[in-house]
Amino acid sequence: MAQADDVLDLARRLIAAESVTPARGAVFDVMESMLAPLGFDVHRFVRGEGAEGGDEAPVENLFALREGPAGSRHFAFAGHLDVVPPGGGWASDAFEPEVRGDLLYGRGAVDMKGAIACMVAAAASVPQDAGTVSFIITGDEEGPALHGTRALIDYMGRAGVRPDLCLVGEPTSVNRLGDMMKIGRRGSVNIWIEVEGVQGHVAYPHLADNPITRLVAILAELAAIALDEGTDWFQPSNLEITDLSVGNRAHNVIPAHAEARISIRFNDRHSGASLAELVADVAEKHGGRAKPVISGEPFLTPPGEFSEIVAQAVEAETGITPEASTSGGTSDARFLRAVCPVIEFGLVNATMHKTDEAVAIADLATLSRIYTRIALAALTQHKTA
Repeated sequence: MAQADDVLDLARRLIAAESVTPARGAVFDVMESMLAPLGFDVHRFVRGEGAEGGDEAPVENLFALREGPAGSRHFAFAGHLDVVPPGGGWASDAFEPEVRGDLLYGRGAVDMKGAIACMVAAAASVPQDAGTVSFIITGDEEGPALHGTRALIDYMGRAGVRPDLCLVGEPTSVNRLGDMMKIGRRGSVNIWIEVEGVQGHVAYPHLADNPITRLVAILAELAAIALDEGTDWFQPSNLEITDLSVGNRAHNVIPAHAEARISIRFNDRHSGASLAELVADVAEKHGGRAKPVISGEPFLTPPGEFSEIVAQAVEAETGITPEASTSGGTSDARFLRAVCPVIEFGLVNATMHKTDEAVAIADLATLSRIYTRIALAALTQHKTA
């Protein structure tokens, strides 16, 4: 495979298959058509509504495996084919990939169809006798992530498949390709707070019970809490108020109900459960109640064999050493870390989720070579305990 030209073609084919989350169908047809000729056994399945009786929209997932010699190492590429809605204002159609100058434009160019194209190009350059290679690809990363990577992990468990190392292709680079890799992420919990009151006329407050007053007290107490000062590898945890709603259209009525939502991104000094309990205690003290939804726990792949493999590959192709970081939002690495050590590394993230998302064509070629080096090194080094 002539990587410079072919990886661009692969990226264009993936972008052209519209796949606003939750993704299914055509974009997975394209992915399968790329992997099957490389010797991968491709398994696709759908979860969600119409699949197993769930209420959510159906989601498609793909697991592809190319087995190496018996007892060989197993290296996994992981990522997502779903994308966020394009929005308006694009200079060209978001799902008609277009090359302008040195850039390829299209929704998913950076996050993360471009990286998946690089993974496919890399797999084509890794001999089958080097070891086992797999692809863990979901259509539900940009959405609720209920029927995506977690379903793939369940499938691998039933099939008795367990990678030794896994690379997620999220766009981790900041200013130039290769300047950052993610060796962990903070956890995430969203909590809905509700307070019930008694509706009444504002001129007769003694006959009513204003829930807004108590909700404000809850939020003020929560906002004043300093959760921690950070750790060696994680920035400080932060609690943010993300919504406040009463819905009262009358100026002379004390409402009967008020609610708010908070989001906490937290490091390994906490768990989702401990923070949910903290918020519930504060809410109950003021007569409210809290409902948490834990999106993920913090995790860290300690610096060592895997991070050295990634760093050496990046240095060989770019001449720079990537910073090992745990900054940013969540990704499906929060699920995959339960299977094996996981690191995220990918393209420059400056245009992800934006209008006119674009990737440097040269970066696609370079990233495919980096991924090839990572896969070969991961498959040939001694098996981790």
